Amino acid sequence: MSEKTRIVVGEGSCGLAAGAAAVYSALEEKLQPDDPAVLSITGCIGICYLEPLVDVYAPDGTLYRCVRVTAEQTDTILAAVRSGDFSLLQPLVIQPEDAAFLSQQTRIALRHCGLINPESIDDYLAGDGYQALEKVLKTMTPEGVIEEIRISGLAGRGGAGFPTWFKWNAARESEGTEKYLICNADEGDPGAFMDRAVIESDPHNLIEGMLIAAYAIGAQEAVVYVRAEYPLAIVRLTAAIEQARERGYLGKNILGSDFSCNIRIKAGAGAFVCGEETALIESLEGNRGMPRLKPPFPAAAGYWLKPSNINNVETFANVSWIINNGGEAFAAMGTENSKGTKVFAVTGKVKRGGLVEIPMGKTLRDVIFGIAGGVRDGKRFKAVQLGGPSGGCIPESLLDTVIDYKSLGATGAIMGSGGMVVMDESTCMVGIAKFFLDFTTKESCGKCVPCRIGTKRLGEILTRIVNGEGQEGDVELLEELCNGVKSASLCGLGQSAPNPVLTTIRYFRDEYDAHIREHKCPAKECVALLTYSIDKDKCTGCSLCSRRCPVSAIHGEVKKPFEIDPTSCIRCGTCLNACRFGAVCVE
Repeated sequence: MSEKTRIVVGEGSCGLAAGAAAVYSALEEKLQPDDPAVLSITGCIGICYLEPLVDVYAPDGTLYRCVRVTAEQTDTILAAVRSGDFSLLQPLVIQPEDAAFLSQQTRIALRHCGLINPESIDDYLAGDGYQALEKVLKTMTPEGVIEEIRISGLAGRGGAGFPTWFKWNAARESEGTEKYLICNADEGDPGAFMDRAVIESDPHNLIEGMLIAAYAIGAQEAVVYVRAEYPLAIVRLTAAIEQARERGYLGKNILGSDFSCNIRIKAGAGAFVCGEETALIESLEGNRGMPRLKPPFPAAAGYWLKPSNINNVETFANVSWIINNGGEAFAAMGTENSKGTKVFAVTGKVKRGGLVEIPMGKTLRDVIFGIAGGVRDGKRFKAVQLGGPSGGCIPESLLDTVIDYKSLGATGAIMGSGGMVVMDESTCMVGIAKFFLDFTTKESCGKCVPCRIGTKRLGEILTRIVNGEGQEGDVELLEELCNGVKSASLCGLGQSAPNPVLTTIRYFRDEYDAHIREHKCPAKECVALLTYSIDKDKCTGCSLCSRRCPVSAIHGEVKKPFEIDPTSCIRCGTCLNACRFGAVCVE
């Protein structure tokens, strides 16, 4: 039992963005040498919507998790610590319904996140750190490691869901002694931050998983390809690599064995297409990130045309747990075709957004309305976008869909890397399709015509529709073009880019028809299709809307109903926000 209270500030990117650095500085400044407390940091535990978080561990081990802490509230925390009266923390402590956000999860890849100091190898070792690596090097053959991964059923968590053991085995059996292991940390999906959180919060777990994989395939060099937009992740991973090297977990003859391996970091420039493994390899080699024709696959001819294996961060984050607990324990979770757990970044119009790790087999409803608490602001759920910009939009009628690769694929969406963006009734589904198409069009590397030109043509049609210039036959043309782009594109970016368009047409065809035939946006989001007017029965003639209008499109006499000139109105919404009587109508 510790004699001192531990005060731990959450300093993941989400915490820092919410003000955690100021909270830590305040605590550091106010703590006195004789105070019965020690101050440290941790990474992101996943309750991003309640940041900044401060965990106070009393001497008896009791945890008081304080949420939305400000620098001023650190006085309350220190008063509780100094007096030993931790009831003083109650106004700051997390509420039961929010605590359920974590209690409903099963954490493997995220098991250390938010609980250990990511900048301390000793914190990692105090748990199960590097025990799996030691077990592998002292008691297992490379073939035995691959077999354990096969038993676990672990599939690639980067989106494709390809069996991990098969990729490892293919690389191991490829001819040649020079082989490479690559970690794909080029997390580019809008709204996705799973890999970033793992690297920032538990970098040694990634290193250990990579070392085990390198041992299995026979690689002596490993590379983490991480986007440069993740500066904190790069800093902490760099420090962890140096710590591991100093302790003998990296470099020559690791832990006294015949196995040697080094890990280095490559900061990518942020091209979404570099999430595709062969484009990533091209970027690693110093070329423009563009996909290669396959075959040959990376397992036979990858980095510098040598046998290579690529997995993403979350895949590696599961490896040490599987080795320590056995493949059968991992396979016992999930469904017949999708084993283990999956991490999701839940964002959008939900009450509780953050990182969620659940066993495969849970439903979308379990996550969105159970763990995430449902839609905020009293609005109705409309759709959830799964799989990032290359995923699909799933409607309310399919909320009970089981979360596994096969079931989600049947909806027209994909598992992807784990982005889950929730939309409410105010979201225009045609606009959402245009948003994601615009993203993939800009991120297309341009190597193949179907993706380079096809996505642009799709975007042009969608732009016409949301601007009120849609024509009969546009939906059918969209479907025809989508199918062409999917079937003829070179890599996964083009092959999946049409998914948002196809799923919104499939499940929200009525919105497309309203835009084209009625020139109306049911969600009242497409500016070009909106009409502003004033309800004369509610208008008091206060003239505030007229005075605020930036283009003088509102006319009338004081104390009499005002009117909006539709030919001058620019649909900026200023009058709607200014009116105190609900007289401004939008259709």
